[in-house]
Amino acid sequence: QVQLVESGGGLVQPGGSLRLSCAASGFTFSSYPMSWYRQAPGKERELVAGITSTGGTTNYADSVKGRFTISRDNAKNTMYLQMNSLKPEDTAVYYCKARGGLYRGPDYWGQGTQVTVSS
Repeated sequence: QVQLVESGGGLVQPGGSLRLSCAASGFTFSSYPMSWYRQAPGKERELVAGITSTGGTTNYADSVKGRFTISRDNAKNTMYLQMNSLKPEDTAVYYCKARGGLYRGPDYWGQGTQVTVSS
């Protein structure tokens, strides 16, 4: 019933750009703060960016600040991550997360989309 489906990943050269999308269904998307995480092989999953339920506030990991932009369209139940000036160290599986709470319910995670930055 609840689904988060990431798309937009792929292979890109250093310095290039990608836009990831996360399509949500089965829950009240507009009530949930959302986040993008990423995980590279052998590394822990790390928070990349977060956005409040209305989109009024965003936050970013220092490693992506100034290069990535998180956004959401609550009318479309979709969250985005615009990634510019990509570096090889951005290579990872990128996951979207709906952050639950005591009254919202549990966290929800997507299955991830692969981003590979390589020459």
